[in-house]
Amino acid sequence: MATLSLKQVEKTYANGFKAIHGVDIEIADGEFAVLVGPSGCGKSTLLRMIAGLETITGGEISIDGRVVNNVAPADRDIAMVFQNYALYPHMSNYANMAYGLKNRGYSKDEIDRRVREAAGILQLSELLERKPRQLSGGQRQRVAMGRAIVREPKVFLFDEPLSNLDAKLRVDMRLEIKNLQKRLGTTSVYVTHDQVEAMTLADRLIVMNGGIAEQVGTPIELYEKPATRFVAGFIGSPSMNFIDGTVSDDCSHVVLNDGTKLDLDHNVAANRPVVVGIRPEHLSLNTPSNSKITARVRIIEALGAETLVYLNFGDKNEAITIRMQGTHQFETGAELVLYSNPQQIHLFDRESGHRI
Repeated sequence: MATLSLKQVEKTYANGFKAIHGVDIEIADGEFAVLVGPSGCGKSTLLRMIAGLETITGGEISIDGRVVNNVAPADRDIAMVFQNYALYPHMSNYANMAYGLKNRGYSKDEIDRRVREAAGILQLSELLERKPRQLSGGQRQRVAMGRAIVREPKVFLFDEPLSNLDAKLRVDMRLEIKNLQKRLGTTSVYVTHDQVEAMTLADRLIVMNGGIAEQVGTPIELYEKPATRFVAGFIGSPSMNFIDGTVSDDCSHVVLNDGTKLDLDHNVAANRPVVVGIRPEHLSLNTPSNSKITARVRIIEALGAETLVYLNFGDKNEAITIRMQGTHQFETGAELVLYSNPQQIHLFDRESGHRI
């Protein structure tokens, strides 16, 4: 096991494009860190830099206190699990898992011990003599994980390992990866664009945006106190509602575009343009308060255990979503009064997007 440190890490390509902007991250021994963000945000580039598959053009990467900027990937004591499994189709699953150890000169007995031990952990013991093509997607991903486990590395790196799996299998494999990491206690960095996957797996989240680590913290910290509008909109499903408004003269409420007033629990300058953020689960139809929004039903998604209602608000038809427990039915176009709690309202600067 090991610590992982990134200090002012940068990546600039030959054409001048800067993909990573001075990222600072400290990952503790045994921690499960998740890099999350939309496509093109730099998360996979950053992972490849940690692995040594991408050169860095600034800053410092250390594994267990050792600077590895110029260390070859094979000598960094890391193991990587890829999105496409990267298994040799002509080899048995046993041979796939043993391949890296064989190349490093381990004895047959030691290779056999490690492979069978990993196979037992991953419930692959009965599948070792089969070829990858004879396995399901989830089983192939287990073999790829087994190949990483037998290395007994200081750091595991996961590059969107579940993106090729169907929805149910993704959930099952997510739980397996979490349990496996806790059992082994190996420091891990995991890349995904799926924020639900990120929230459920991570000890700590690193939200990437345009090559910048926008916010680092526990999943609950990012959910309850997002540092920027971007983080607020990316973390949480369905996404947070955003409505433009202006703080009133007496600073006691924020005035929305249709004149609606919401009570404020913030210390904000009068007449400041803001963006109001309210999570769908923090709007209610049956908890009256002074803060209320009238909106028109656009579409309903009945999911059984909960109902998502999508509405339009104000003259600009701003989109609002409310999440309700249980099953509910409303007519399209019906007006609903949505109540909010001032303590659950987030405010962001309209220009910078930073939390107020």
